[in-house]
Amino acid sequence: MEVAFVIAEAEPFVKTGGLGEVGGSLPAFLSKQGVDVRVIMPKYSKIAEHFRKEFKYLAHFDVPVAWRQQYCGLEEMIYQGVHYYFIDNEYYFSRPNIYGEYDEAERFTFFSRAALESLIHIPEFKPDIIHCHDWHTALIPLMLKEFYAQEPLFYSVKTIFTIHNLKYQGIFPEEVLGDIVGLGKEFFTEDTLEFHGAVNFMKAALLAADCITTVSPTYAEEIKDPYYGEKLDGLLRKKSECLTGILNGIDCDLYDPILDPYLVMPYHDIPLAKAENKKYLQSILGLPVQEDKAVLGMVSRLVNQKGLDLLAHVMEEILELDVQLVILGTGETHYEEMLRYFATLYPKKLALRLAFSDKLAHEIYAGADILLMPSRFEPCGIAQMNAMRYGTIPIVRETGGLKDTIMTYNEMTGAGNGFSFTNYNAHDLLFAVQRAVKIYQTDKLVWGNIRQNALTSDFGWDRSANAYIDIYESLS
Repeated sequence: MEVAFVIAEAEPFVKTGGLGEVGGSLPAFLSKQGVDVRVIMPKYSKIAEHFRKEFKYLAHFDVPVAWRQQYCGLEEMIYQGVHYYFIDNEYYFSRPNIYGEYDEAERFTFFSRAALESLIHIPEFKPDIIHCHDWHTALIPLMLKEFYAQEPLFYSVKTIFTIHNLKYQGIFPEEVLGDIVGLGKEFFTEDTLEFHGAVNFMKAALLAADCITTVSPTYAEEIKDPYYGEKLDGLLRKKSECLTGILNGIDCDLYDPILDPYLVMPYHDIPLAKAENKKYLQSILGLPVQEDKAVLGMVSRLVNQKGLDLLAHVMEEILELDVQLVILGTGETHYEEMLRYFATLYPKKLALRLAFSDKLAHEIYAGADILLMPSRFEPCGIAQMNAMRYGTIPIVRETGGLKDTIMTYNEMTGAGNGFSFTNYNAHDLLFAVQRAVKIYQTDKLVWGNIRQNALTSDFGWDRSANAYIDIYESLS
């Protein structure tokens, strides 16, 4: 089985979020199961120099972008037994940002076409499957049919498209269709790529891919509903027979509480290590070092999706509890300003770091007692699974992958690895926090059992990788 895995980011080369974690970990697990998986991604200038020095030049060729012919270099590196291929074009990828540039449509149209062209130049590799991820690669299934139908290499190739977050669809002005993608006006109809007067890249994959997956079973059902469907729910209902939800896993080696290099004490003795890492977290963030206080953590983009509006409504009530709150992330200006305001009001209770720091994220997972994830929607969510590796208990809203991974604590049976609430309501969040904090403060035995349930939850990639392999085999 040979699979080309085309994705916009992959750890350790480039990671801005969960997409990069999947790009860095799923291929390695597929490879361990005997799949010849090759990852294709852009050669961003932000990739660390020590990696770039190891890249091996393979070829260069021109890539058509509508009427343009753009240079493309192809370079290779083997990492953790997986072949990674890097699409080189300094004009498109030597930028200060990975995303958010003025010419996103052109950058990722080039990348999609270059990924297909590069397959012609990779020696001794003929893919059975091209696995595409999110809107950045969503044109590939359509391009394959429209531009490469006569190319022998691609005669029997099937395509899978994975939706990591339906909210981000790659929506661009109408003129992009002809001037950038190189398709005619017949593709600007309600049944093709037209979307409320614009062009929708993700719609191309939903129409043309042989199989559609998303990153949790619950999210696969949710996105067929108008509330979660981002105006594509009708099309997703039509495609429901080929839509599957497969829960993302996490890299358990990367989030290993015994070997994690960011911890001040490894988790050989769990209660002792939790206490030491908690004291360290409090000290580096300027909070009073008080072991008896419940430390709530949040590692998140500060955007509406993540429930920041709920948090804003009950922030004072939460901070009036006997707790400390640690928040790491960046995002929308009004949420950053709101959190700065509360951090000024409660300097001994709220520590705020408006940054992206992998190191501090690990330190919060290890040092906090509780993780907050009150998301409006959450396709999968990785932070809650990471946190449980360190015995940190999630409080989540029951949506998407949060619902699939967190079972709320049941006082009658003792089952449960966290706390959850159903309605998107600020006081339901507050009630869940109050319940968790009360158990933490008054019943250490019960809290220890919940923590043990979290520690023994299995979110490795093996099960999910096998589910992808089943889909690959069903198509080939």
